[in-house]
Amino acid sequence: MKVDYIVVGLGLAGLAFIEQLAKNNKSYVVFEDNSQNSSSVAAGTYNPVILKRFTPVWNGHEQLEFAMPFYDQISCKLKYEFDTKFSTKKVFNSIGDENNWFAALDKPMLSIYMSPYISKERIPGVIGNFGFGELKGTGRIDTKELIESYRSHLKTKGLLIERKFIYENLDLFEDRLIYDNLESKRIVFSEGFGLKLNPFFNYLPLNGTKGEIITIHAPELKIDFLLKSSVFVLPLGNDLYKVGATFNWKDKTLVPTEQGREELVEKLKKTISVPFEIVHQTAGIRPTVKDRRPLVGKHPKYPLLSVLNGLGTRGVMIAPTIARNLFNHLEKGEDLDRDIDIKRFES
Repeated sequence: MKVDYIVVGLGLAGLAFIEQLAKNNKSYVVFEDNSQNSSSVAAGTYNPVILKRFTPVWNGHEQLEFAMPFYDQISCKLKYEFDTKFSTKKVFNSIGDENNWFAALDKPMLSIYMSPYISKERIPGVIGNFGFGELKGTGRIDTKELIESYRSHLKTKGLLIERKFIYENLDLFEDRLIYDNLESKRIVFSEGFGLKLNPFFNYLPLNGTKGEIITIHAPELKIDFLLKSSVFVLPLGNDLYKVGATFNWKDKTLVPTEQGREELVEKLKKTISVPFEIVHQTAGIRPTVKDRRPLVGKHPKYPLLSVLNGLGTRGVMIAPTIARNLFNHLEKGEDLDRDIDIKRFES
């Protein structure tokens, strides 16, 4: 069997690259062994403003301009609406937060999304003595449903191979790759934190960060926006809310912990004042990089091997843009964005 591409990994990065292949009539198969779950358990929110410092996300506006039509197209293809739009309200903890909000409004890219008015109105069940700042143009992609639906789509077409990719079975030639009974022109690795086990790209500084999220049932909390304080509180409907997330740089397991639960509960009790019940808890390893930029590009010795990884906490926004950049780089000779090119680590 001959294909143009083998893609290893079906998280947001792999999915976004597969869409580029489909759009450009390239043949492909996808390997996915479900060993990584960060895309599926992620909250999936998109927001071009870093609310901790009131600064713009790297290329955030440009990423959203491309990502929103991208997800709309997938929704049409799979006949399911993955995008839920809502506003985001940032809890102010001091007068200083309010002053910093107004200072940030002077930046053109931020003023598109940040409301010029501070809300002092009390929100039932929410602790916010210093008011709230509101962001427009934010929302959530249901990443779990997106990936599960896309997996079913690929299986229906016979394009999904649900088993572990064995690196030792890959034979490299100058103009092609052979893997078992497959012959391919190129291969793209989008394995998330699994990249640490990849002998071709494990030299890259991928630092997995464990994140845990709880789902709560809170019937008295009637909010239809994303609430952002020391944790986020994300409405799911039916009085259910996702609450997250933790950051653990040492634990590399996918097992939810009591420590993570306690941390989230402690912070949540400082954010809302109504009763709640924990109904679910999940954990995943975010593929993060020390300079907070993705890992994209060709292997320095084997140019038919490429990587698309390191999306971090904003994968929903970043994935479509960098997938397009990599495809155009491989097929049309377009330069990679210097911020994401793995050549920055060659030394």
